[in-house]
Amino acid sequence: MKIGVFSFNTDYGMRADTLARALEERAFESLWVGEHTHIPASRRSPYPGGGELPRPYYHMLDPFVSLMAAGSATTKLKLGTGICLAVERDPITLAKEVATLDWMTGGRVLFGIGGGWNAEEMEHHGTAFRRRFKVLREHVEAMKAIWSSEEASYAGEFVQFDRVISNPKPVQTPHPPIIYGGNTQAGLKRVVRYCDGWLPFDVNGEKLEPMVNELHALARAAGRNPAALSITVFCFSAPSAQTLERYRRLGAERVVVVAPRQPEALMHFLDDLVPLTALE
Repeated sequence: MKIGVFSFNTDYGMRADTLARALEERAFESLWVGEHTHIPASRRSPYPGGGELPRPYYHMLDPFVSLMAAGSATTKLKLGTGICLAVERDPITLAKEVATLDWMTGGRVLFGIGGGWNAEEMEHHGTAFRRRFKVLREHVEAMKAIWSSEEASYAGEFVQFDRVISNPKPVQTPHPPIIYGGNTQAGLKRVVRYCDGWLPFDVNGEKLEPMVNELHALARAAGRNPAALSITVFCFSAPSAQTLERYRRLGAERVVVVAPRQPEALMHFLDDLVPLTALE
């Protein structure tokens, strides 16, 4: 079982390059960071976790700059976005950023994406909250075209371009794994339609098995091989060996564990997780 670690990647926490070195030294598979370009002060959108929005959300660094620093400090560690808010980014620019990071790090990118939850944040970027998933699909499809074609064109409702040339191409072909984060039935359809993997959250652990079964059924109905869709379980607390075995039986390729928000607790947390990285 591959073990990754998610960092809130804040300006008051451990730097991404420092954390990346610590992860690689301890044989972790991957580092994942999230994204919020900003937090609207209005705070109309409720925090999905309930209560006040935690402090780290106001202090997140840019994911791609941070992952490039992490990649420069390591040689094998995978570099994941968990998740990139692709609806808030220009797809031509984002395609360049992802391809550049993959090229500069020798093909180590795991491109996690999602629709997001903060309506005002998206509106500041020009995306209507109710249309975000159609925007997400078009952005992903447009980026795939750029990554796979010498001259790419795309004609959608939200994205249109004709015969563009963009290099470098990603090292991973035809592109880095695109992994969709979310726990809804509609999300499973998005995974099958335009992604390479699924990133569910362990807060719905009892629903995971039936959702995996549904994902596989949807894949077969669409003519896709269920085994080709990777599963990465996002864990908000450190899993036990028994929990990892359960996820393995469900077909999970990796788990990503949320690191403590307190920098002083982080290294102890990583050391406690090390035995799990040795489990086969």
